[in-house]
Amino acid sequence: MSFFRRKSITSMLQEKAASSAGGLKKELGVFDLTMLGVGCVVGTGIFVLTGVAAAKHAGPGLILSFLLAGIVCAFCALCYAEFASMVPVSGSAYTYSYATFGEIIAWVLGWDLILEYGFAASMVASGWSGYFQGLLSGFGLEIPKAISSAFNPAGGTYFDLPAVLIVLLLTFVVSRGAKESTRLNSIMVIIKVAVIILFISVGAFYVKPSNWTPFMPYGFSGVVTGAATAFLSYIGFDVVATAAEEVKNPQKDLPKGIIWSLVVCSLLYILVTAVLTGMVPYTLLDVKNPVAFALQFIHQDWVAGFISLGAIVGITTVLFVLLFGQTRLFYAIGRDGLLPEKLSRLHPKTGAPAVSTWVTGIVVAIFAGVIPLNKLADLVSIGTLFAFIAVSLGIVILRKTRPDLQRSFKVPLVPLIPIIAVLTCGYLLISLPGITWIAFLIWMALGLCVYFMYGYKHSHLAEKK
Repeated sequence: MSFFRRKSITSMLQEKAASSAGGLKKELGVFDLTMLGVGCVVGTGIFVLTGVAAAKHAGPGLILSFLLAGIVCAFCALCYAEFASMVPVSGSAYTYSYATFGEIIAWVLGWDLILEYGFAASMVASGWSGYFQGLLSGFGLEIPKAISSAFNPAGGTYFDLPAVLIVLLLTFVVSRGAKESTRLNSIMVIIKVAVIILFISVGAFYVKPSNWTPFMPYGFSGVVTGAATAFLSYIGFDVVATAAEEVKNPQKDLPKGIIWSLVVCSLLYILVTAVLTGMVPYTLLDVKNPVAFALQFIHQDWVAGFISLGAIVGITTVLFVLLFGQTRLFYAIGRDGLLPEKLSRLHPKTGAPAVSTWVTGIVVAIFAGVIPLNKLADLVSIGTLFAFIAVSLGIVILRKTRPDLQRSFKVPLVPLIPIIAVLTCGYLLISLPGITWIAFLIWMALGLCVYFMYGYKHSHLAEKK
Protein backbone atom coordinates (compact mmCIF):
# COMPACT_ATOMS: atom_id res chain seq x y z
CA MET A 1 0.00 0.00 0.00
CA SER A 2 1.27 3.46 -0.90
CA PHE A 3 0.35 4.73 2.57
CA PHE A 4 3.21 2.61 3.87
CA ARG A 5 5.81 3.70 1.28
CA ARG A 6 9.14 3.94 3.01
CA LYS A 7 12.01 6.34 2.62
CA SER A 8 15.20 4.30 2.50
CA ILE A 9 17.98 5.10 4.92
CA THR A 10 20.40 5.10 1.98
CA SER A 11 18.39 7.83 0.21
CA MET A 12 18.18 9.85 3.45
CA LEU A 13 21.95 9.78 3.82
CA GLN A 14 22.43 10.62 0.12
CA GLU A 15 20.04 13.60 0.37
CA LYS A 16 21.87 14.80 3.44
CA ALA A 17 25.26 14.50 1.70
CA ALA A 18 23.97 16.25 -1.43
CA SER A 19 22.59 19.17 0.55
CA SER A 20 25.52 19.45 2.97
CA ALA A 21 26.87 22.57 1.25
CA GLY A 22 23.62 24.48 1.57
CA GLY A 23 22.09 22.58 4.48
CA LEU A 24 22.15 22.97 8.24
CA LYS A 25 25.58 23.92 9.60
CA LYS A 26 27.55 21.19 11.39
CA GLU A 27 28.61 23.00 14.56
CA LEU A 28 27.60 20.90 17.59
CA GLY A 29 29.64 18.50 19.71
CA VAL A 30 29.02 16.13 22.66
CA PHE A 31 28.98 18.97 25.21
CA ASP A 32 26.43 20.98 23.20
CA LEU A 33 24.19 17.92 22.83
CA THR A 34 24.41 17.03 26.52
CA MET A 35 23.51 20.61 27.43
CA LEU A 36 20.53 20.45 25.06
CA GLY A 37 19.28 17.29 26.77
CA VAL A 38 19.88 18.60 30.31
CA GLY A 39 18.45 21.98 29.31
CA CYS A 40 15.15 20.35 28.35
CA VAL A 41 14.85 17.56 30.92
CA VAL A 42 15.99 19.42 34.05
CA GLY A 43 13.77 22.41 34.56
CA THR A 44 10.01 22.40 34.94
CA GLY A 45 10.12 18.87 36.32
CA ILE A 46 12.45 19.69 39.20
CA PHE A 47 11.21 23.19 40.00
CA VAL A 48 7.46 22.55 39.60
CA LEU A 49 6.51 18.91 39.04
CA THR A 50 8.29 17.33 42.02
CA GLY A 51 6.06 18.97 44.66
CA VAL A 52 2.71 18.24 43.02
CA ALA A 53 3.68 14.66 42.10
CA ALA A 54 4.85 13.95 45.67
CA ALA A 55 1.74 15.47 47.29
CA LYS A 56 -0.85 13.95 44.96
CA HIS A 57 0.61 10.73 43.56
CA ALA A 58 3.64 9.15 45.17
CA GLY A 59 4.68 10.81 48.46
CA PRO A 60 8.37 10.15 49.26
CA GLY A 61 8.02 7.21 46.87
CA LEU A 62 8.53 9.80 44.12
CA ILE A 63 12.21 8.87 44.50
CA LEU A 64 11.26 5.47 43.08
CA SER A 65 9.08 7.16 40.44
CA PHE A 66 12.07 9.03 39.02
CA LEU A 67 14.26 5.94 39.35
CA LEU A 68 11.65 3.92 37.42
CA ALA A 69 11.26 6.66 34.80
CA GLY A 70 15.06 6.85 34.52
CA ILE A 71 15.39 3.08 33.97
CA VAL A 72 12.65 3.09 31.32
CA CYS A 73 14.29 6.09 29.67
CA ALA A 74 17.66 4.33 29.76
CA PHE A 75 16.27 1.48 27.63
CA CYS A 76 14.67 3.99 25.26
CA ALA A 77 17.78 6.20 25.18
CA LEU A 78 19.88 3.21 24.06
CA CYS A 79 17.46 2.69 21.16
CA TYR A 80 17.60 6.39 20.25
CA ALA A 81 21.40 6.21 20.38
CA GLU A 82 21.55 3.31 17.88
CA PHE A 83 19.15 5.06 15.49
CA ALA A 84 21.13 8.29 15.80
CA SER A 85 24.32 6.45 14.86
CA MET A 86 22.61 4.85 11.81
CA VAL A 87 20.47 7.77 10.61
CA PRO A 88 22.10 11.09 11.62
CA VAL A 89 19.27 13.05 9.99
CA SER A 90 16.94 15.70 11.51
CA GLY A 91 13.49 14.60 12.64
CA SER A 92 14.21 12.02 15.41
CA ALA A 93 11.32 9.54 15.84
CA TYR A 94 9.55 10.89 12.73
CA THR A 95 12.56 10.24 10.50
CA TYR A 96 13.29 6.86 12.07
CA SER A 97 9.67 5.75 11.54
CA TYR A 98 9.74 6.87 7.90
CA ALA A 99 12.59 4.44 7.26
CA THR A 100 11.12 1.62 9.35
CA PHE A 101 7.32 1.59 9.27
CA GLY A 102 6.38 3.72 6.27
CA GLU A 103 4.97 7.16 5.51
CA ILE A 104 1.62 7.14 7.29
CA ILE A 105 3.15 5.87 10.56
CA ALA A 106 5.93 8.45 10.21
CA TRP A 107 3.31 11.15 9.74
CA VAL A 108 1.42 9.97 12.84
CA LEU A 109 4.67 10.11 14.82
CA GLY A 110 5.51 13.54 13.38
CA TRP A 111 2.03 14.82 14.24
CA ASP A 112 2.44 13.30 17.71
CA LEU A 113 5.75 15.16 18.16
CA ILE A 114 4.16 18.43 17.00
CA LEU A 115 1.64 17.98 19.83
CA GLU A 116 4.42 17.03 22.23
CA TYR A 117 6.70 19.99 21.51
CA GLY A 118 3.97 22.59 20.92
CA PHE A 119 1.90 21.99 24.04
CA ALA A 120 4.99 21.45 26.17
CA ALA A 121 6.50 24.77 25.03
CA SER A 122 3.22 26.61 25.63
CA MET A 123 2.87 25.15 29.13
CA VAL A 124 6.47 25.93 30.01
CA ALA A 125 6.00 29.51 28.79
CA SER A 126 2.97 29.85 31.09
CA GLY A 127 5.03 28.48 33.99
CA TRP A 128 7.85 30.90 33.19
CA SER A 129 5.36 33.76 33.28
CA GLY A 130 4.23 32.75 36.77
CA TYR A 131 7.79 32.61 38.15
CA PHE A 132 8.73 35.89 36.44
CA GLN A 133 5.73 37.71 37.87
CA GLY A 134 6.61 36.30 41.30
CA LEU A 135 10.12 37.73 40.92
CA LEU A 136 8.70 41.13 39.91
CA SER A 137 6.37 41.17 42.90
CA GLY A 138 9.41 40.81 45.15
CA PHE A 139 10.51 44.21 43.84
CA GLY A 140 7.06 45.69 44.34
CA LEU A 141 6.21 45.55 40.62
CA GLU A 142 3.00 44.10 39.22
CA ILE A 143 1.74 43.44 35.70
CA PRO A 144 -1.88 44.53 35.04
CA LYS A 145 -4.15 41.59 35.80
CA ALA A 146 -5.82 41.60 32.37
CA ILE A 147 -2.50 40.74 30.65
CA SER A 148 -1.04 38.51 33.39
CA SER A 149 -2.57 35.17 32.44
CA ALA A 150 -4.39 33.22 29.71
CA PHE A 151 -7.98 33.93 28.63
CA ASN A 152 -10.28 33.61 31.63
CA PRO A 153 -12.86 36.45 31.75
CA ALA A 154 -14.32 35.13 35.02
CA GLY A 155 -10.92 35.64 36.63
CA GLY A 156 -10.34 38.99 34.94
CA THR A 157 -7.48 37.79 32.70
CA TYR A 158 -7.40 37.86 28.89
CA PHE A 159 -3.79 37.55 27.71
CA ASP A 160 -0.49 36.31 29.17
CA LEU A 161 1.91 39.01 27.95
CA PRO A 162 5.09 37.74 29.72
CA ALA A 163 4.60 34.25 28.22
CA VAL A 164 4.24 35.69 24.71
CA LEU A 165 7.28 37.95 25.07
CA ILE A 166 9.61 35.18 26.32
CA VAL A 167 8.52 32.87 23.48
CA LEU A 168 9.17 35.53 20.84
CA LEU A 169 12.53 36.47 22.43
CA LEU A 170 13.72 32.84 22.44
CA THR A 171 12.41 32.35 18.91
CA PHE A 172 14.71 35.18 17.84
CA VAL A 173 17.62 33.45 19.63
CA VAL A 174 16.87 30.13 17.88
CA SER A 175 16.70 31.94 14.52
CA ARG A 176 20.34 33.05 14.93
CA GLY A 177 21.62 29.52 14.24
CA ALA A 178 22.49 26.39 16.21
CA LYS A 179 25.93 27.32 17.55
CA GLU A 180 24.99 30.79 18.78
CA SER A 181 21.75 29.63 20.41
CA THR A 182 23.19 26.47 21.99
CA ARG A 183 26.07 28.49 23.45
CA LEU A 184 23.56 30.65 25.35
CA ASN A 185 21.67 27.50 26.37
CA SER A 186 24.87 25.93 27.76
CA ILE A 187 25.58 28.97 29.93
CA MET A 188 22.05 28.91 31.35
CA VAL A 189 22.22 25.15 31.97
CA ILE A 190 25.46 25.51 33.96
CA ILE A 191 23.81 28.21 36.11
CA LYS A 192 20.75 26.00 36.60
CA VAL A 193 22.74 22.92 37.62
CA ALA A 194 24.83 25.02 40.03
CA VAL A 195 21.64 26.28 41.71
CA ILE A 196 20.31 22.70 42.00
CA ILE A 197 23.57 21.52 43.56
CA LEU A 198 23.31 24.45 46.02
CA PHE A 199 19.82 23.26 47.02
CA ILE A 200 21.03 19.66 47.51
CA SER A 201 24.07 20.80 49.52
CA VAL A 202 22.07 23.05 51.88
CA GLY A 203 18.96 20.88 52.10
CA ALA A 204 20.83 17.68 52.91
CA PHE A 205 21.61 19.05 56.41
CA TYR A 206 17.87 19.48 57.14
CA VAL A 207 16.64 16.06 56.02
CA LYS A 208 14.52 14.25 58.63
CA PRO A 209 14.19 10.51 57.88
CA SER A 210 10.78 10.59 59.62
CA ASN A 211 9.45 12.62 56.66
CA TRP A 212 10.07 9.58 54.44
CA THR A 213 7.46 7.61 56.42
CA PRO A 214 5.14 6.33 55.04
CA PHE A 215 7.33 5.92 51.98
CA MET A 216 4.55 4.95 49.54
CA PRO A 217 1.36 6.47 51.00
CA TYR A 218 -0.54 5.94 47.73
CA GLY A 219 0.84 2.45 47.11
CA PHE A 220 2.95 1.27 44.19
CA SER A 221 0.26 2.43 41.74
CA GLY A 222 0.97 5.97 42.95
CA VAL A 223 4.67 5.46 42.23
CA VAL A 224 3.84 4.30 38.70
CA THR A 225 1.52 7.29 38.14
CA GLY A 226 4.33 9.55 39.33
CA ALA A 227 6.70 7.89 36.85
CA ALA A 228 4.19 8.33 33.99
CA THR A 229 3.81 12.00 34.86
CA ALA A 230 7.60 12.36 34.96
CA PHE A 231 7.74 11.61 31.24
CA LEU A 232 6.61 15.18 30.65
CA SER A 233 10.21 16.02 31.53
CA TYR A 234 12.00 13.36 29.49
CA ILE A 235 11.20 14.74 26.04
CA GLY A 236 14.80 16.04 26.00
CA PHE A 237 16.27 12.88 24.45
CA ASP A 238 14.09 13.30 21.40
CA VAL A 239 15.24 16.92 21.07
CA VAL A 240 18.89 15.83 21.05
CA ALA A 241 18.09 13.52 18.13
CA THR A 242 16.38 16.33 16.18
CA ALA A 243 19.74 18.17 16.05
CA ALA A 244 21.40 15.29 14.16
CA GLU A 245 22.27 17.23 10.99
CA GLU A 246 24.01 19.98 12.96
CA VAL A 247 26.45 17.66 14.75
CA LYS A 248 30.11 17.55 13.67
CA ASN A 249 30.50 13.78 14.17
CA PRO A 250 26.92 12.49 14.53
CA GLN A 251 27.63 8.75 14.50
CA LYS A 252 29.77 9.03 17.65
CA ASP A 253 28.63 12.26 19.31
CA LEU A 254 24.84 11.75 19.19
CA PRO A 255 24.80 8.49 21.21
CA LYS A 256 27.19 10.04 23.75
CA GLY A 257 25.06 13.20 24.04
CA ILE A 258 21.87 11.19 24.57
CA ILE A 259 23.37 8.85 27.19
CA TRP A 260 25.26 11.56 29.09
CA SER A 261 22.18 13.76 29.32
CA LEU A 262 20.18 10.77 30.67
CA VAL A 263 22.78 10.06 33.36
CA VAL A 264 23.03 13.68 34.53
CA CYS A 265 19.26 14.26 34.51
CA SER A 266 18.28 11.07 36.32
CA LEU A 267 20.89 11.64 39.03
CA LEU A 268 19.74 15.24 39.64
CA TYR A 269 16.05 14.27 39.78
CA ILE A 270 16.59 11.45 42.26
CA LEU A 271 18.83 13.56 44.56
CA VAL A 272 16.49 16.57 44.54
CA THR A 273 13.43 14.39 45.22
CA ALA A 274 15.16 12.60 48.11
CA VAL A 275 16.26 15.88 49.73
CA LEU A 276 12.94 17.65 49.06
CA THR A 277 10.72 14.95 50.61
CA GLY A 278 13.19 14.59 53.49
CA MET A 279 13.06 18.32 54.30
CA VAL A 280 9.31 18.83 54.12
CA PRO A 281 6.35 16.48 54.79
CA TYR A 282 5.06 15.46 51.36
CA THR A 283 1.52 16.63 52.24
CA LEU A 284 2.74 20.25 52.23
CA LEU A 285 4.40 20.13 48.80
CA ASP A 286 1.36 20.83 46.62
CA VAL A 287 2.73 24.25 45.65
CA LYS A 288 3.95 25.84 42.40
CA ASN A 289 7.51 26.38 43.66
CA PRO A 290 8.29 23.34 45.86
CA VAL A 291 12.09 23.74 45.90
CA ALA A 292 11.98 27.39 47.00
CA PHE A 293 9.12 26.56 49.40
CA ALA A 294 11.22 23.84 51.06
CA LEU A 295 14.03 26.32 51.75
CA GLN A 296 11.58 28.85 53.18
CA PHE A 297 10.18 26.02 55.32
CA ILE A 298 13.61 25.58 56.95
CA HIS A 299 14.10 29.39 57.09
CA GLN A 300 16.88 29.51 54.50
CA ASP A 301 15.30 32.42 52.62
CA TRP A 302 18.58 33.66 51.11
CA VAL A 303 19.02 30.33 49.30
CA ALA A 304 15.34 30.37 48.28
CA GLY A 305 16.00 33.62 46.43
CA PHE A 306 18.78 31.96 44.42
CA ILE A 307 16.50 29.00 43.75
CA SER A 308 13.73 31.22 42.37
CA LEU A 309 16.21 32.91 40.04
CA GLY A 310 17.61 29.50 39.06
CA ALA A 311 14.08 28.27 38.37
CA ILE A 312 13.51 31.12 35.92
CA VAL A 313 16.81 30.35 34.17
CA GLY A 314 16.01 26.63 34.23
CA ILE A 315 12.54 27.01 32.76
CA THR A 316 13.97 29.35 30.12
CA THR A 317 16.34 26.60 28.92
CA VAL A 318 13.46 24.10 28.73
CA LEU A 319 11.44 26.51 26.60
CA PHE A 320 14.43 27.24 24.37
CA VAL A 321 15.17 23.56 23.71
CA LEU A 322 11.50 22.76 22.97
CA LEU A 323 11.34 25.59 20.43
CA PHE A 324 14.63 24.37 18.91
CA GLY A 325 13.32 20.81 18.59
CA GLN A 326 10.00 21.88 17.10
CA THR A 327 11.71 23.94 14.38
CA ARG A 328 13.95 21.02 13.36
CA LEU A 329 10.93 18.72 13.25
CA PHE A 330 9.02 21.11 10.96
CA TYR A 331 12.18 21.39 8.83
CA ALA A 332 12.35 17.61 8.36
CA ILE A 333 8.63 17.16 7.61
CA GLY A 334 8.62 20.12 5.22
CA ARG A 335 11.66 18.74 3.39
CA ASP A 336 9.74 15.50 2.76
CA GLY A 337 6.73 17.43 1.40
CA LEU A 338 4.24 16.24 4.03
CA LEU A 339 3.92 19.87 5.14
CA PRO A 340 4.60 22.97 2.97
CA GLU A 341 8.22 22.98 1.77
CA LYS A 342 8.67 26.59 2.89
CA LEU A 343 9.21 25.11 6.36
CA SER A 344 12.51 23.60 5.15
CA ARG A 345 13.97 26.84 3.78
CA LEU A 346 17.21 27.93 5.43
CA HIS A 347 18.29 31.50 6.09
CA PRO A 348 21.28 32.31 3.82
CA LYS A 349 23.32 33.90 6.64
CA THR A 350 22.47 31.96 9.82
CA GLY A 351 21.83 28.58 8.18
CA ALA A 352 18.79 28.15 10.46
CA PRO A 353 15.34 27.06 9.18
CA ALA A 354 13.92 30.59 9.41
CA VAL A 355 10.33 29.93 8.30
CA SER A 356 9.78 26.94 10.59
CA THR A 357 11.41 28.85 13.47
CA TRP A 358 9.02 31.79 13.25
CA VAL A 359 5.96 29.63 12.52
CA THR A 360 6.77 27.66 15.68
CA GLY A 361 7.37 30.80 17.75
CA ILE A 362 4.18 32.57 16.68
CA VAL A 363 1.93 29.52 17.17
CA VAL A 364 3.42 28.69 20.58
CA ALA A 365 3.14 32.37 21.61
CA ILE A 366 -0.57 32.42 20.70
CA PHE A 367 -1.25 29.21 22.61
CA ALA A 368 0.73 30.37 25.66
CA GLY A 369 -0.85 33.83 25.62
CA VAL A 370 -4.48 32.91 25.19
CA ILE A 371 -5.26 29.25 25.98
CA PRO A 372 -5.16 27.90 29.56
CA LEU A 373 -2.92 24.83 29.19
CA ASN A 374 -2.45 23.69 32.79
CA LYS A 375 -4.42 20.48 32.29
CA LEU A 376 -2.61 19.35 29.16
CA ALA A 377 0.57 18.03 30.82
CA ASP A 378 -0.53 14.41 30.40
CA LEU A 379 -0.96 14.98 26.64
CA VAL A 380 2.75 15.76 26.44
CA SER A 381 3.57 12.60 28.41
CA ILE A 382 1.42 10.39 26.16
CA GLY A 383 3.14 11.87 23.11
CA THR A 384 6.59 11.18 24.54
CA LEU A 385 5.73 7.58 25.44
CA PHE A 386 4.36 6.86 21.95
CA ALA A 387 7.54 8.22 20.35
CA PHE A 388 9.69 6.05 22.65
CA ILE A 389 7.68 2.93 21.76
CA ALA A 390 8.02 3.57 18.01
CA VAL A 391 11.79 4.06 18.22
CA SER A 392 12.26 0.93 20.36
CA LEU A 393 10.21 -1.24 17.96
CA GLY A 394 12.15 0.23 15.04
CA ILE A 395 15.43 -1.11 16.41
CA VAL A 396 14.10 -4.69 16.47
CA ILE A 397 12.74 -4.39 12.91
CA LEU A 398 15.90 -2.87 11.41
CA ARG A 399 18.15 -5.46 13.05
CA LYS A 400 16.19 -8.04 11.03
CA THR A 401 15.62 -6.14 7.78
CA ARG A 402 18.86 -4.10 7.51
CA PRO A 403 21.63 -5.90 9.40
CA ASP A 404 24.08 -4.44 6.85
CA LEU A 405 23.70 -0.84 8.03
CA GLN A 406 26.72 0.71 9.72
CA ARG A 407 26.08 1.17 13.44
CA SER A 408 28.74 2.96 15.47
CA PHE A 409 26.59 2.28 18.55
CA LYS A 410 24.57 -0.88 19.16
CA VAL A 411 21.89 -1.58 21.76
CA PRO A 412 23.02 -4.61 23.76
CA LEU A 413 20.78 -7.67 24.22
CA VAL A 414 18.47 -7.03 21.25
CA PRO A 415 15.52 -7.78 21.17
CA LEU A 416 15.31 -7.99 24.97
CA ILE A 417 16.09 -4.35 25.83
CA PRO A 418 13.86 -2.79 23.11
CA ILE A 419 10.98 -5.10 24.12
CA ILE A 420 11.43 -4.12 27.79
CA ALA A 421 11.33 -0.47 26.67
CA VAL A 422 8.08 -1.07 24.73
CA LEU A 423 6.41 -2.95 27.59
CA THR A 424 7.39 -0.46 30.29
CA CYS A 425 6.32 2.54 28.19
CA GLY A 426 3.06 0.72 27.43
CA TYR A 427 2.51 0.11 31.14
CA LEU A 428 3.02 3.80 31.85
CA LEU A 429 0.66 4.69 28.98
CA ILE A 430 -2.26 2.77 30.52
CA SER A 431 -1.60 4.59 33.81
CA LEU A 432 -2.60 7.91 32.23
CA PRO A 433 -6.19 9.20 32.67
CA GLY A 434 -8.92 8.30 30.17
CA ILE A 435 -9.58 11.94 29.28
CA THR A 436 -5.96 12.17 28.11
CA TRP A 437 -6.52 9.28 25.72
CA ILE A 438 -9.68 10.87 24.33
CA ALA A 439 -7.90 14.18 23.68
CA PHE A 440 -4.94 12.35 22.13
CA LEU A 441 -7.15 10.33 19.76
CA ILE A 442 -8.96 13.50 18.68
CA TRP A 443 -5.58 15.10 17.88
CA MET A 444 -4.52 12.00 15.91
CA ALA A 445 -7.79 12.01 13.92
CA LEU A 446 -7.17 15.66 13.03
CA GLY A 447 -3.65 14.73 11.93
CA LEU A 448 -4.91 11.99 9.62
CA CYS A 449 -7.26 14.52 8.00
CA VAL A 450 -4.28 16.79 7.33
CA TYR A 451 -2.30 13.88 5.86
CA PHE A 452 -5.03 12.73 3.45
CA MET A 453 -5.93 16.28 2.40
CA TYR A 454 -2.35 17.53 1.92
CA GLY A 455 0.59 15.30 2.86
CA TYR A 456 -0.30 12.18 0.85
CA LYS A 457 -0.52 14.16 -2.41
CA HIS A 458 2.50 16.43 -1.84
CA SER A 459 4.89 13.79 -0.46
CA HIS A 460 8.15 13.60 -2.39
CA LEU A 461 7.75 9.81 -2.49
CA ALA A 462 4.45 10.29 -4.35
CA GLU A 463 6.21 12.49 -6.92
CA LYS A 464 8.77 9.76 -7.66
CA LYS A 465 6.06 7.32 -8.77
